[in-house]
Amino acid sequence: MHALVLAAMLLAAEPPRFETDVLPLLTKAGCNAGACHGAAAGRGGLKLSLFAGNPAADYDSLVRELEGRRINRAKPADSLFIAKPTGMIDHEGGVRFDFDGPEAKLLTNWVSAGAPRAASGLLRSISLQPAALVGTSIPFKARIQVFAELDDGSKRDVTGMSVFTPGDESALAAKGAGFFTVLRPGRHTVTVRYLSQVRSLSITARREGKPLDLSQAERHNWIDDEVLTALADLGMAPRPRASDAALLRRLSLSLTGRLPSSADVESYLADGKSGKFERLVERLLASEAFVDYWTWRLARQLRVRTLPNDERGTQAFHGWIREQVQVKTPLERMAKEMLVAEGDSWENGAANFHRSAPDARAQAEYLSEVLLGIRLRCANCHNHPLDRWTQDDYHGLAAIFARVDRGRFVRLLGSGEVIHPATVEAAQPKIPGGRFLTSDKDAAGDYRGELADWLIEKRTGLFARAQVNRLWKAMFGRGLVEPADDLRETNPATHPRLLDRLRDEFVDNGYDLRHLLRLIALSAAYQRSGVMEDDQGAAAEQFYAGYPRHSLEAEILLDASGDVTGVPESFPNQQAGTRSVQLVEFSKPEHALSVLGVCSRQESCDAAPAGADSLGQLTTQLHFLNGKLLNERLQDGSGFLAVARQDETPASKIVEQLYLRAYSRRPTQSESEFWSLELKNEPVESRQKKLQDLLWAILSSREFRTNH
Repeated sequence: MHALVLAAMLLAAEPPRFETDVLPLLTKAGCNAGACHGAAAGRGGLKLSLFAGNPAADYDSLVRELEGRRINRAKPADSLFIAKPTGMIDHEGGVRFDFDGPEAKLLTNWVSAGAPRAASGLLRSISLQPAALVGTSIPFKARIQVFAELDDGSKRDVTGMSVFTPGDESALAAKGAGFFTVLRPGRHTVTVRYLSQVRSLSITARREGKPLDLSQAERHNWIDDEVLTALADLGMAPRPRASDAALLRRLSLSLTGRLPSSADVESYLADGKSGKFERLVERLLASEAFVDYWTWRLARQLRVRTLPNDERGTQAFHGWIREQVQVKTPLERMAKEMLVAEGDSWENGAANFHRSAPDARAQAEYLSEVLLGIRLRCANCHNHPLDRWTQDDYHGLAAIFARVDRGRFVRLLGSGEVIHPATVEAAQPKIPGGRFLTSDKDAAGDYRGELADWLIEKRTGLFARAQVNRLWKAMFGRGLVEPADDLRETNPATHPRLLDRLRDEFVDNGYDLRHLLRLIALSAAYQRSGVMEDDQGAAAEQFYAGYPRHSLEAEILLDASGDVTGVPESFPNQQAGTRSVQLVEFSKPEHALSVLGVCSRQESCDAAPAGADSLGQLTTQLHFLNGKLLNERLQDGSGFLAVARQDETPASKIVEQLYLRAYSRRPTQSESEFWSLELKNEPVESRQKKLQDLLWAILSSREFRTNH
């Protein structure tokens, strides 16, 4: 605790205030955290609102509950809520501050004054000074001050009563209230809490004293202006453009989820005409493979999976999504149609949106995550501790769906309600962060249309912002905000202006999926060579000094393994040639996909950290590297190696084809020379074994398992 601040409070003429002195002290000590009395059911018989989110309820709990036994006006220092955290009485939470320290004295003075709760001098907002920090050497020291603006017009320095949380403790070392030492270059975030108010501050740490001059760096569109501005501020130089082979592979995976065929690679590399990358973008955007892949991506985002005994509903939902991608329906129109959909869900695929959650509360959480990119579920039992969403927002949104019948025939019932836990009464329908909804016609109107209008309203921009962040992640392997379903002020974007401009671009161009993907693909940022081991680490990927290497999802990896080996996966009850991204059923994933750690879609598929290895778990690695999935393909009589053996294809040609099929490039001179020596004059059986070893090594390599 900031002793000087507390000492000043103790010397002040007026007694401590409950809301701006007592509650911040308890918050600083962790008394109202989720692991203590701020838990939904409280702790040890005392329940406080999480991080002082409900001061009135906290006052009642401390002063009035149990007939006032927690305070002792006759002997303030003996008050139960002082004796326990100071260790005078056994306390499950341990000693939180000294009995003779300034914290205990502040609480004692408050009780001595009659434990008042002032009607004025309440918190209105907080501000941070400075608003942002820039350091020019590593390490450097930084200081943040917090000021509270009260409703009586006064302003107080509450730095010592605030809680500071660095986004990355390995980059920022806390050195007391508001003091930090910045340990590594990059842009780092500190979250600051005072009572229910939360703010974040950005600390930029440069490698060099001055910004880099990147005025001559390659720029293709305004995306590059924003990315290069950030790189210049951070003192990071962008990497050069990637090779044609790398860009062909990268773009094919980004837009279609497929590796280019060896014939496509050879044709593209042989094309000497200008503008061939732009032509490639257009060809892929117009392909059926694009429709398949982006149907899969949207179905994954919407968590499309089969409900018990309802395969037809899932097929209808999946088919509806595919049709919208095929005919280029704007994403906002898709969202609105899903929200207001009714009727037979076997016929009207969009109606299955309401069947993707079992009840109204789950529907509110589902909608907020998949369409808005926010985690509203944190506001169920208490106001969101790190965002602006309240319990009224959560239960008000749920109330909009309270009357929805989620059977096969989706319809609005004549009655239905959601009970607000704070009032134990029916929650009133409410637009999150906005107004309560009322109907002129009857007591319970259908507000889904109003919700849809708010969702896509340009001024709020929540839907568009969430979608462009996901589209950026699809192209780069990481969102401007991570995780992609956790957009909030205290989890800021790496490039805030870029995210805002992408949102506006998306809205201004009719929520056109292909338009935004084209814009991103044609940027110099997307076309840079990948980040190398000797580059500037995670910051180089985070700020796009080079293209971020990222793992292929399970479905894409399985399809790619089939393409390279010539042995595609055969799925039960599916036509021959069906690819993983074309599957509809994911409630019980196919064995091969389960082995690769496929997302089951029961929860968000955005939860994995950016850049996480899809084979990160040891058991998954062992299954992939040593199990049937690869080994059976290597020895399959219909596979590429077996056919090449039958055709008596020269070893050098086989090696070249394997590299083209897996890496979309020819082997380097050293690679060719190595394998030429390895395979020279080998008997047929021995040569085949070595080629199988080569193919196994290729499929196991990081170069194959990632987009880069």
